[in-house]
Amino acid sequence: MKIAMWSGPRNLSTAMMYSFGARTDCAVWDEPFYAAYLDMTGLEHPMRDEILAAGETDAGKVAARLTGPYPEGKPLFYQKHMTQHMIDGVDRGWMKRVKNVFLIRHPARVIASYASKRDNPTLDDIGFWQQAELFDACDDPIVIDSHDIRENPEGMLRALCAALDLSFDPAMLSWPAGGHKDDGAWAPHWYGAVHNSTGFAGIEGPLPDMKGAYSELTEQALPFYRKLAACKIALPRNLRGVFLTNTASPRIRSGAAVT
Repeated sequence: MKIAMWSGPRNLSTAMMYSFGARTDCAVWDEPFYAAYLDMTGLEHPMRDEILAAGETDAGKVAARLTGPYPEGKPLFYQKHMTQHMIDGVDRGWMKRVKNVFLIRHPARVIASYASKRDNPTLDDIGFWQQAELFDACDDPIVIDSHDIRENPEGMLRALCAALDLSFDPAMLSWPAGGHKDDGAWAPHWYGAVHNSTGFAGIEGPLPDMKGAYSELTEQALPFYRKLAACKIALPRNLRGVFLTNTASPRIRSGAAVT
C-alpha cells in the first residue's frame, strides 16, 4: 500500500510520519515535492538552497518514484505531502494510484505555530484551500483531525488503520528522540519540537486568540477546514474513552511532536 498523507504545515504531519516510520514494514518520504515547488515558484523559504540541493526539482520524476517500486522493499510506503506544493504544472494523475488521507487542524492553531517560524503567512502558505481542492479530486478520501489524534493517539491510529484496511501496529505510538533518517533537509529549521519527542504530545488547550491580520487569515481558512472536518473519521462508539494513552505514558513529553 502507498499512502499519501496531505496536510498544510504545522499540522502534526511530521509526528505522523514518525509514527508510520516506526513500523518495521513501512518506508517514508518527507515532502517529496518541496524542492520542485521552490524551483517552480522561486519562493524564498528558510533553507531554500539546501532544499534545492538535496531534493528532486523535476516533479515528473518525483511522481514516478511515488508510484514506482517500494523503497527498501517494504510493503508500505508513507508519503508526507504538503498540499501547497501541488501547484499548476504538477501533474496529479499519480494520485489515483495511492491511498489519499487528509490530515486537518484548526487554522488558528496552524497559523499561530507557522507564524512563530516564518513571518506574515498568507492563505497560499498554509494550504487550506489547496487541501479542499485535492480532497474534491480524490476517490474515497479519508480525513483525520490532528486534535483527535492528540486526544487519543492509539484510538485514532487504530481507526485510521481500519479505514485504510491496514493492521494497527503498537510501534506507531512511539519513536526514538533525535529525528528520523529520512527527515528532509529543512528539518533543522522546522522540526525542533518533534526531534525532542518520543511520541504524540498531549491534549491541546483552548484555541489561540487571533488578532488583526491573523484573525482575518483564520476566517479565510475556516470554511475549507470545516468542509473536511464534516467528513473526518471518528472512534467507534464502543471505543470512545478507551486507549487514552497520551496523558499517562512516560514516553510522551509535554508540548512535543506538534509539527
